Amino acid sequence: MFPSKDETEITPVELQTLLTGDSAPSFHLIDCREEDEFAICRIEGATLIPLSRFAEAGPEFLKGTERPAVVYCHHGMRSMNATMYLRDKGFPEVWSLAGGIELWSTQIDPDVPRY
Repeated sequence: MFPSKDETEITPVELQTLLTGDSAPSFHLIDCREEDEFAICRIEGATLIPLSRFAEAGPEFLKGTERPAVVYCHHGMRSMNATMYLRDKGFPEVWSLAGGIELWSTQIDPDVPRY
């Protein structure tokens, strides 16, 4: 279950539930870090759309889809910017991963390298 549209963040535990539940194929997982960071580690199933190209590529990626999206970065700041940008562009069902991949690594999957 996704957070309400009034909320802008999703916790790592909530995301893990979505990824392991029946909802898994029904949403987009977007990594807005840069390519060099994506090469270090990622959450399985994520699509890379670097923040440096997000203004054009983010809305284009979601255009024509009714699927919600979760965006993550290293600590959660860039993904919050990307989330708010997409919401401003007419995509209300987008959430930022609180704490980013760093918190994901410490709370959910310690095999994900920290940097």
